[in-house]
Amino acid sequence: MQIHISPNDDVPIYRQIVNQVKYLVASGRLAPGEEIPPIRVLAQQLLVNPNTVARAYLELERAGVVAKRQGSGTYVSEAGSPLARRERMKILTQRADAMLAEARHMNVELDEVLKLLRERHGILTRSKESALRESSGRAGSVPSRS
Repeated sequence: MQIHISPNDDVPIYRQIVNQVKYLVASGRLAPGEEIPPIRVLAQQLLVNPNTVARAYLELERAGVVAKRQGSGTYVSEAGSPLARRERMKILTQRADAMLAEARHMNVELDEVLKLLRERHGILTRSKESALRESSGRAGSVPSRS
């Protein structure tokens, strides 16, 4: 689990941890049922007090993002998908707002922004399909006999 904190940020460290774990779950980088690092391990990695990580984990547990399994560890909640969808939409809304504000600042019309998004979507979709074809072609290929 890759988390980066900024000690100089106005956002408290425990909140930075909470926000980043929520983002990792929402983006699918942390899957339901996946174990997250023990409190002490993450505290050592981030060079923070274990109580800070414990506070973050408690908040994540209360929000239903993670669940503790007695004697086993802390795992991404199996029931996290509705939260993950809400978080994804929240993140995308924030990014869309930023993009629209930037477009307005640059005097770019909404129809131009929409055209750009459609073009980028098409390019990314084709790239993904191409990569999938390549990987499936290699995985299932059988050497030909000449």
